[in-house]
This record gives sequence, C-alpha cells and structure tokens, in this order.
Amino acid sequence: MITEKQKASHEEVRHLDEKAGEVLLTEIDPDKEKKLLSINIGNARIQGLEKDLGMVGSDYNIALFTFFITYILFEVPSNMFLKRARPSVILSFIVVGCGIVTVGQGVTQSFGGLVVCRVLIGLLEAGFVPGCVYLISMYYKRHELQWRINLFYAASILAGAFSGLLAYAIAHMSGVAGYGGWRWIFIIEGIATFLIGVFAYFVTPDWPQTAKFLTEEERAMVMARLAQDTPDASMNHWNKSTAKRVLGDLKIWLGALMYLGIVTTTYSTSFFIPNILSQLGWTSLRAQYMSIPVYIAATAITLTVAIFSDRLKHRFGFILLGCLITTIGYGILLATPYVPVEARYFALYLITCGCWLTQPVTVVWLNNNLGGHYKRGVGAAIQLSIGNCSGIVASNIFLPAQAPRYILGYGLGLGFVWLCVLVACVFNFWIRRENKIRDAGGRDDRLDLPEEERNNLGDDHPSFRFTG
Repeated sequence: MITEKQKASHEEVRHLDEKAGEVLLTEIDPDKEKKLLSINIGNARIQGLEKDLGMVGSDYNIALFTFFITYILFEVPSNMFLKRARPSVILSFIVVGCGIVTVGQGVTQSFGGLVVCRVLIGLLEAGFVPGCVYLISMYYKRHELQWRINLFYAASILAGAFSGLLAYAIAHMSGVAGYGGWRWIFIIEGIATFLIGVFAYFVTPDWPQTAKFLTEEERAMVMARLAQDTPDASMNHWNKSTAKRVLGDLKIWLGALMYLGIVTTTYSTSFFIPNILSQLGWTSLRAQYMSIPVYIAATAITLTVAIFSDRLKHRFGFILLGCLITTIGYGILLATPYVPVEARYFALYLITCGCWLTQPVTVVWLNNNLGGHYKRGVGAAIQLSIGNCSGIVASNIFLPAQAPRYILGYGLGLGFVWLCVLVACVFNFWIRRENKIRDAGGRDDRLDLPEEERNNLGDDHPSFRFTG
C-alpha cells in the first residue's frame, strides 16, 4: 500500500522536477544561438566573405582552425572556474560575449580581424556546453539525466536544420547600409545572441544549494535526492590528491575517446550533406529545404532514445544501436558508384540519426559514472575538449580530389564510429568488473584513509556503483 505521505512526497518531487525543468531548459535557446554561431561562417563564405576580405589559398581553413585552438584548450579551465562561480553569470556572459564578437566578425575589414574574432569566439564557447552539461547534471539523479541532456542537444540539431534557411533569408539584405549579405548574417545573429544572453542572466539557475527559484525546503530536497542516488560520492575540494584521482581516472579518457569517435561523424555531416544534396541537382534553396527533414528525423530519434534510455536505466546498448545505424549509412556512401543518389540521400538520414542518437548518450554515460562536483565538472570538460578535436579531423579528411566518392572521408568516418564501439565495449567491461570488485569488498581499504580524503573520493568511494 502507498501511504498518503508517500503520495505527497511523490507529488513534491514531481512539482520540484517541473520547476527545475522549466528553468534549466531555458539553456536550450542559447544553445541554438551557439550552434548558429558555429556554422554561420560557412554560410558567410557562400555569400562572399573571402572575396571581400581578400582571403586566398588556405586562409579560410586557418580561420576555422584558430577557433578550435582556444575552444579545445579552455574547456577544462572554464569548468573548474565555474565550480567556484555563479553559473547564471558565467553562462550568460559567454552568450553575451559571443554575440558581441559575432557582430565584430560582421564589421571586420581584414582577414586578421576575422581570425582574432574566431579565436575569441573559441575562447568564449569553450565553457558553454561543458558548463551546461555540468550544471544540469547537478540537479538530476543519474537516470533522470538523459532526457534533459538530449533536449539540450536537440536544440543544436534543430539549429542545424534551419540555420541555412535563416542565412539564405538574411543574405537578401545585401547592400543595406553598404554591407554585403555575409556581414548581415553575422550582425543579425550576433545581435540576437546578445539579447538572448541578457535574458538568460535572469532565468538561468545557479547551483542547487543557492538556486533562487527554489525554496529552502526544495533546495534541501534536491540535495537529499542526489545524495540518495550517489551516497558518499562527494568531491568538493581540489588538491593534489583530487587532481591525481581525476586525471588518472581511466573512465574519463575512455569516455573522451568514445565521444571523439562519434563526433567526428557529427562534424563530417556538415560537409557531405550539402555535397550529396547538390548531386540531386536541386537549387541551393531547395537543397536547404531538403536538409530539414534529415535533422527533424534526427531530433525525433534523439528524444525517443532518451525516454527509453532513462526508463531502462541503460546507455551502452543505445550507443551500439546508434553506431550500427551510422555504419549502415556509411556503407551506402562507400558504395556511391553502385547506388542511386536517392539511396545516398537515405544514407544521410541513417548517419545523421545514428550519430546524434549516440553523441549525447556517450556524454551522459560518462557523467553517470562520475561522482562529486569536481569529478563531473572536469571529467565532462576533458571529454568534450578531446572530442572536439574531431572538428580538426573532419575538416581535413574530405579531399576535393576524391569527390564525389570521398573514400578517405567516408572510410575514416566509419573507422572513428567503430573506435566509439570498441571503446564503449572496454568501458562497459571495466565498470562491470569494478562493480564486482567492490561487491566483494576489494576497495574497502579506502575507508581507512584520513577522513578528509575519504570524504573527497568521489566515485572512488567503495559505496559507489557504476551503471551501464
């Protein structure tokens, strides 16, 4: 029998979850803007960016590459700083800053100015996605997290669906105030991002302990629920011992390799989707329209998988499923001379759905198996920073001389997908083995450590159990 007290408690948790969800998911709209900022340079290139700035040779690739330098290097420091700061201030500052610098890209008069802007945007964006993942993970129990993170990623997918059309529409402003269409793409998207960043400051929550949208009783309830989910797994102090436990954690590096494997395909799709659509002989506008269903399908798959993954309390199998779907898509593209272009268009659905299905699951799976503030914050940042190196890989494996087959690009893309599969298998084996060791008391010697260190073990605490 369920008592009235238990019913009331359940209703309180549901109400608390709704309140947290309403506020936390305000991060989705800024993420749409961030996604647009990452891909608007490609649209600007089509509208005459290189010609107006006198760019030649590999200048465009240099502009792309410089973004990744700061983007990759500053993800870990940013999340470490976020632990000591107010997320509402830091995350909204990032969005506002990106908006300002994006407008700067629209008014720059030289290639050097563009490179400076790209470096600054990389520096700012470095803290955004890791910071949002970190913040969201501090509000929900481990098997409530996939749905929330997938909502966050769904915003990025939808931004990819409509960014081309938005840029196409803005480009028609060419000549207004003497600016070319590519400048207006940066200026308008930059202004929109700035305004969203200002709004985000007032609605973005801080850490659960200090969240203003919760009452004192509700804050205590959040902390109690999280403590029940991962008892004794705290890591609130950074010292040499903490650094050793974080940087020496095999799970983090395996999680980073998993993410690297699948995100290489995510970056690659931005290259070969336009290429295959152009092979269908459509106009640029129709090609933009025909890319939308691909991203809509990926969004639907991503959200559906999140529901089942949380309900089943399982991640590993969904990673394998996503990689299998992606593999079939790559197989079709590798057979380009022998299949009709319509089949290649279908392959876009398989690859895009497969990679977007897998990507957020790898993020959540690692997060589920990290315990403690610093472990989650630094672990997420390491995973994302290493994974984002795939942007450099993807931009260099599709060689124009190999068009339209792109054997190297598709082949390496498939290879990276199977890197994700193999590492996921190792990760799953490791956590199962470690759980058996702990069940047998094989890590109980850690309970004899000094109290200060024992209370800062994170997921190294003998009571912590890993989840597949």
